[in-house]
Amino acid sequence: MSENYNIPAPKKHPLSLQIDPALFEKATDEEKKQTDVMAESTTFFKDGMKRLRRNPLAVFSFWVLAVLIVIMLFAPVVVPYSYEEIITVEGVRDKGAANLAPFQYSEKEQAYMDKYGVRIFPHIMGTDELCRDYFIRVVYGTRVSFLVGIFASLMVLVIGTIYGAISGYFGGRVDLIMMRIVDIIYSLPDLLVIILLSVVFKETMDFSSVPVIGKLGTNMVSMFIVFGLLYWVGMARMVRGEIMTIKQNEYVLAAKSMGASGARIIRRHILPNCLSVIIIMTAQEIPAAIFTESYLSFIGLGVALPMPSLGSLANAARSGMQSYPWKLVFPAASIVLIVLAFNLIGDAMRDAFDPKLKN
Repeated sequence: MSENYNIPAPKKHPLSLQIDPALFEKATDEEKKQTDVMAESTTFFKDGMKRLRRNPLAVFSFWVLAVLIVIMLFAPVVVPYSYEEIITVEGVRDKGAANLAPFQYSEKEQAYMDKYGVRIFPHIMGTDELCRDYFIRVVYGTRVSFLVGIFASLMVLVIGTIYGAISGYFGGRVDLIMMRIVDIIYSLPDLLVIILLSVVFKETMDFSSVPVIGKLGTNMVSMFIVFGLLYWVGMARMVRGEIMTIKQNEYVLAAKSMGASGARIIRRHILPNCLSVIIIMTAQEIPAAIFTESYLSFIGLGVALPMPSLGSLANAARSGMQSYPWKLVFPAASIVLIVLAFNLIGDAMRDAFDPKLKN
């Protein structure tokens, strides 16, 4: 039968070189709980989003884009004007409503409100030279810019990722031929190709019956085609470089030895490890596409009239820049906000999802 004895720890002699026995006393329950630190289970995406939320510039940019998206979605529902509607009073065109300042009414509108005691919805950003509400035109121009940016980034994501993954994984002669094609595409001037395609489409094709493309015009069709033909090469090169490194790892060799096909290895083992590069390149492609659409619309190669674009609005405002400066400020400020917000988000995503910058 065993008995418990409370034997005190021996005391250390002051001149002794032995270790103090008091340092080896049993830990209390409270001290044991403090050592039980278990890391929370997480994934690559959750870990990256956690670091992304800690970036104040990224959070601010997300809020800016959220406000712009809310305005784009709900402004056409609230504002009683359309982007091509000419302001009328009692069914008669109001010629005095041209180039009004923000929140200003024309003489006919003011007389109408005084006569019937009603309130006309204000022109938040004034009107343009054709008596159209400028705010709703800027809203639709922002919609076009977002549509182009998102659509172009998706095209770059799909084409560039697939092309770069095939080239990087198979290597050898396949990689040599595919990269030479990329070099040839790099040498093509995108602006010249857009001009040539626009001329060809205007002469040979009619897109007016297509639901969305018909309103945007043939110039936008050629722009989307150029995005699909030329703008994915940067993504392809980045993905190809990452895969050339990743395919040397042991788990890829193990998958090959187990009989996994090349498509399965790329899809299940290689591309998930390239996710940081893919996310960063996609996020940075959106502002580049928006800026490309803006300057093409500025020189007259963008959306078809009367559909507005931020670039075409800025171009139309040049002639009255001294008399009506706000007509240039509003579309230019929208372009700056959108491009700057996406650029800041792209930089923050690079810092958050790039494993090399994790620390």
